[in-house]
Amino acid sequence: MGVIEGVNSPADLAKLDDEQLTTLAGEIREFLVHSVSRTGGHLGPNLGVVELTIALHRTFDSPTDAILWDTGHQTYVHKILTGRRGDFVSLRQGGGLSGYPSRAESEHDWIENSHASTALSYADGLAKAWELSGEAERRRIIAVVGDGSLTGGMAWEALNNIATADRRMVIVVNDNGRSYGPTIGGIAHHLSTLRTTKGYERFLGWGRRTLTRTPVVGRPVFGTLHGVKKGVKDIVAPQGMFEDLGIKYIGPIDGHDIDLLERTLARAAQFPGPVIVHCLTHKGHGYAPAETDEADRFHGVPVIDPATGRPTAAPAPTWTGVFSAALIAEARRRPEVVAITAAMPGPTGLSDFAAVYPDRCYDVGIAEQHALTSAAGLAMGGAHPVVAVYATFLNRAYDQILMDVALHGLAVTVVLDRAGITGDDGASHNGMWDLPLLAGVPGLRVAAPRDGVTLTAALAEALDVSDGPTVVRFPKGALPAELPALRRSGTADILADWGNDVVLVGVGPMSQTCLEAGRLLRDQGVEVTVVDPRWVLPVSEGLLDALRGARLVVSVEDGNRQGGVGAAIAAALSPAPVLALGIAPQFLDQGKRSDILDTQGLNPAGIVESVTKAMVSLDN
Repeated sequence: MGVIEGVNSPADLAKLDDEQLTTLAGEIREFLVHSVSRTGGHLGPNLGVVELTIALHRTFDSPTDAILWDTGHQTYVHKILTGRRGDFVSLRQGGGLSGYPSRAESEHDWIENSHASTALSYADGLAKAWELSGEAERRRIIAVVGDGSLTGGMAWEALNNIATADRRMVIVVNDNGRSYGPTIGGIAHHLSTLRTTKGYERFLGWGRRTLTRTPVVGRPVFGTLHGVKKGVKDIVAPQGMFEDLGIKYIGPIDGHDIDLLERTLARAAQFPGPVIVHCLTHKGHGYAPAETDEADRFHGVPVIDPATGRPTAAPAPTWTGVFSAALIAEARRRPEVVAITAAMPGPTGLSDFAAVYPDRCYDVGIAEQHALTSAAGLAMGGAHPVVAVYATFLNRAYDQILMDVALHGLAVTVVLDRAGITGDDGASHNGMWDLPLLAGVPGLRVAAPRDGVTLTAALAEALDVSDGPTVVRFPKGALPAELPALRRSGTADILADWGNDVVLVGVGPMSQTCLEAGRLLRDQGVEVTVVDPRWVLPVSEGLLDALRGARLVVSVEDGNRQGGVGAAIAAALSPAPVLALGIAPQFLDQGKRSDILDTQGLNPAGIVESVTKAMVSLDN
């Protein structure tokens, strides 16, 4: 039996000696590779935090002490050590183990965070609460923050507040030089300088030797060995920005040395105020295919062959791939086109654009708010920026798109990948909130293409707009077959015309589902027309022309139906009957996109059932 089989809670770690801990780290990596290769998931980040997570759980008493992760995709090892190893067979599957912390799964999971740069704010609030309740004397707060998360402004807003108080808090900076790809920006440069300064490396070596022979004697030794007086640090390393804030800084230290990690964390825990422990880790550590993957060190993988790291299924054409090619094509004939990513050039399709036009692509780090307002400045200067983000992350920049872009009538195009139901990554990644948010933005136009052809067309049409912002949204995953239109009504496409008793309006990829439902209704003797608005907000006159005269209009969208496209159509056609089908306002559990749509009645059979009930109601 391996060491890993004997670890079912953090308390079990205390029984292990150094040799067993080293063996455990190797077994955890082997387990991760074989488990995640079967289900897909965040492999590289978790391979990089094995020793760090072991040290955290040996040093602190979770859940009495709160370990907060930023972001939560690096918590697979934490889940293994807190008794959930047996659940990895169901990782990211419906009813199974979440790919992020989950309060429903374990008392060791404090925050269900998959949006970056938030843990320090949670930590600040929790520290204040424990100070008020008297818990602060016996409990510790540990925030584990990736260097990529430190590119987000919210992290620095939190640090600004944390630095003004002497509340106990250990902030572990997990510095692997990457978010998805390499971390960029001034913060990343500063951390990189700390990593590579030779004088500091020599000083670090002296510190480690001293630590191994110095007992724990409290704050004086801590200040001497770790606090490092500012004058000394000026000599051996660049001025520490963290100490300038008033936060004690320790590091950088080897994030794969369990003994050193434990000693350092134990000393940090003794200090009466906030302490930053800067740990250097390697994303993908210990798994050769990940270590040699320059793109993202296997940040997220599909089902793969564990021996080679190669996907077991041939890649199919994707929505993201079509967008990527279309943007490059548009940039060739439009020199004003530039692109912006918030630390996700690969996942949002901008890596190829950056390779072709490196001077026209800007990675701003995990900073969606800055991305939108920087885009506004670019537009003021004559460029036409394309900001590519996941739909769920647009939530973070609503004020900027409203007040910085739309208020000024600026030509900024936002491309939303993973719009609608995404599924596997759970509630925080479903892109189901954007349409209700965007519906109230004056002058903003939203396109929802149904296939690759209409995506390419929508991007070109968006780039033609010069008097306000545009949004092009598309879902995650494989690209559907081209769905041709019979004819056009204004900007809307008529996909089928079997009479106009009922008109089905499909938003984006739901057009195909509506067409299938329309055929079922037709076979039942219902006269039905199927329409794809293409440009879904605001509701166009061409769409309204296609809907007028229908006995019942039914809109179908895979997003929040409250305030979405269906609601806008209902308002425009009032008092004509409109049935708006979509997702009720709720946080959906993880699962496959198709399964979630089925449970929500957003499949052909479910649409037919809803239409039939509505028709009966009209008859009565």
